[in-house]
Amino acid sequence: MSDKAKRPGLPPLDWLRVFEAAGRHGNFTAAAEELGTSQAAVSQRIRNLETWLGRPLFLRMARGVTLTVEGESYLPLVQDTLLALAQGTRNLFDHSFRELRIAALPGHLELLVMPRLRELSTVDPGVRLVTETVPKRLEFDAAEDAVHIRYGRGKWERRDAALLGNEVLRPMVAPQVLADWKDLPVIELRGERPGWAEWARVTGEDEPAAASISVDSMSHALELARLGQGVVLGSCVLAWKLLQAEQLCCVPAPQLAVVDGYWLTWPPSLATSRRQSRLLEALVAALTP
Repeated sequence: MSDKAKRPGLPPLDWLRVFEAAGRHGNFTAAAEELGTSQAAVSQRIRNLETWLGRPLFLRMARGVTLTVEGESYLPLVQDTLLALAQGTRNLFDHSFRELRIAALPGHLELLVMPRLRELSTVDPGVRLVTETVPKRLEFDAAEDAVHIRYGRGKWERRDAALLGNEVLRPMVAPQVLADWKDLPVIELRGERPGWAEWARVTGEDEPAAASISVDSMSHALELARLGQGVVLGSCVLAWKLLQAEQLCCVPAPQLAVVDGYWLTWPPSLATSRRQSRLLEALVAALTP
């Protein structure tokens, strides 16, 4: 029986790491720079591995090296194995993931996150949840490493996303003024959502008289309606807590479905371990109305 046949198990992990780097770069010098060692050390480890396997993995030529047929076949297997080992190690032993930042517009934090914050904090007690207010939509880039709650259609560059709920707008008032809702002033909300004119056009209802109250925040508009100061074309997603607590109610009038929605988004780097992925999944489930 040959010496190679007597060797049990796998070749040393260090040799495999060096082979993976050298095969990926197609260059011993580049592999040495990545691994923080010398070109001679890389070459020696590759020779040790080839001796152990009993097969050449690289062809040495005057202008560099190239993988042999056996090397080309072995490289993806080694890469997949090293990746699985690294991923499994992070899943089981990674203690560096201690904080998750949730960035959102003020109204989205107030209406979507705050009512659920205690529930969210129990998803993974080892992770501290940190909220971060984004004053304007264009300022999300300053919090690119955080989880975002965004309003739109789910497409943001270099970010993954999960839908929390499509926007549905319904006329809402405080319960104590429901009987007289048609006589109340309408509250105008400025911004990217459709307003009363679009609601009337789509539903066939009469357009209300010009609004005497105009705000630029859905949370402010809902609060004015809660105080009995008018009727708001309110977001069912954002008003869920107020509707559940019967501080607001929907009037007997048609709703307006919108193509946009509310999304949880995150950079791919925030989902590299099973623990992180589970936490993101739990956040999506908890924040979905």
